[in-house]
Amino acid sequence: MYLLFLQRVVGVVIGKTDVRSFPDRKNIGFDRFTFSFTVKDSPDYFINVSAWGNDGFINVLSGSFNIGECVVVENPLVASKDPEKDEKYCPTTPSLYRLLVSEAHSRVLLCADMDTADRLLPLLHLPVKDPRDFYSLGDIVANGQSLDGSVLNILAAVRSIAEPKQFTTSDGRRGQRLEVKLFDDSVTSFSLVCWDREAIQLIQTLVPKETVLFIADAKISFDSFRNCMAATVNSKTIVTVNPGKNIFDMKMKDVHTSSLRSNVLHCVSRRSPVDSITDVYTVNHLKLRAQESPEVFFGLTYSFISKLDLDSSISRVIKTKCARCKYQVNEELQSCTNPSCPGRDQPLSLTTGFDLTVDVTDHTGTLQACSLRSPVAEKTLGCTIEEFTGLTDEQRTAFKWKFLLERCKIHMKVLPSTKVRSGVRGMILACSLADPGEVKQHMSALLQ
Repeated sequence: MYLLFLQRVVGVVIGKTDVRSFPDRKNIGFDRFTFSFTVKDSPDYFINVSAWGNDGFINVLSGSFNIGECVVVENPLVASKDPEKDEKYCPTTPSLYRLLVSEAHSRVLLCADMDTADRLLPLLHLPVKDPRDFYSLGDIVANGQSLDGSVLNILAAVRSIAEPKQFTTSDGRRGQRLEVKLFDDSVTSFSLVCWDREAIQLIQTLVPKETVLFIADAKISFDSFRNCMAATVNSKTIVTVNPGKNIFDMKMKDVHTSSLRSNVLHCVSRRSPVDSITDVYTVNHLKLRAQESPEVFFGLTYSFISKLDLDSSISRVIKTKCARCKYQVNEELQSCTNPSCPGRDQPLSLTTGFDLTVDVTDHTGTLQACSLRSPVAEKTLGCTIEEFTGLTDEQRTAFKWKFLLERCKIHMKVLPSTKVRSGVRGMILACSLADPGEVKQHMSALLQ
């Protein structure tokens, strides 16, 4: 039942769904469009907001803000909540009401008051459920298929984030899927799957092995293809990033969320910055390990750079990409041309840097098409983008031979990939000319 119009609500967006459409019962042949979001304005209170309207209004409104931003909802309609119906597909809230936004009466704007935003943004780190109420990944795995279909809370760290995969359904609709690997002190790898663009956009901003998530109301299911349990982020799920951060500025001092985060981060301390990568591999060993296990791993190899096309055209060495989705774009365009870009309808934000494909070779073989990108490329070459573009063709060729066919010490991230023929993709994290004594020591050990 509709009650009244509320003048305004100011809160931080903690959850948001993608835009969806439904046949309009009153106008046969036309669709109505909708999306929902959840705003929070205090440690204990948050409410669901649903927006309805035509294609243009809803898509423009949805693109005007994201999870993690503070918004002002002006003149929303207040309606009583039907707990069974309204919370079947939306987050469970403590409020007895929900808000409705329409083109005729309401507006949603980004909050321009920085003092208000500074007060609200710490709420992003407060879980919407009791932070002591969660399943460990070990509990989920141990209970197995008995939890299939359950909705649970999870506290875990991000191990790795895969690249999003695009697909088209049989009826022509475009979709996307992103898989995240979680871990805690009981399980080293557990899949979390995201289907909505909004959830994918949030997850892509996270730093693996440095981020802890409290995932409220994750859907648990049994993956029969992989014969394991997995979790899914759906329209009911609220993901809290690094729970406990700034928590002591608020009323929840009695809740040990910070210690929970510390415990998980203790497990996370096995992160892999360059200095901690000590396992030495031949190229063949890198390939074999990547083929044996789908897990991302880090390694050190003393190999030659056998392909380094620094003297190609500048456009093949230095590339301009969309800062939001990393899709290569033309600087003259006004917006990103990637149909799946989360900021496609927003002014184009660009990033420019080295984007090189190099081959790495030793006595056991060659790992082709390894990525060497900024800022690692700049540090490796000892040259900025501006300095490089100022070189003549002869100077760039001479620059290339400083590294080509020289033995290098290469720190690498290795992961499976269906996009390259070998099925293995390497990302160079650091590269420098190798010390001969160091090479002899490690290569002798590998040959034993």
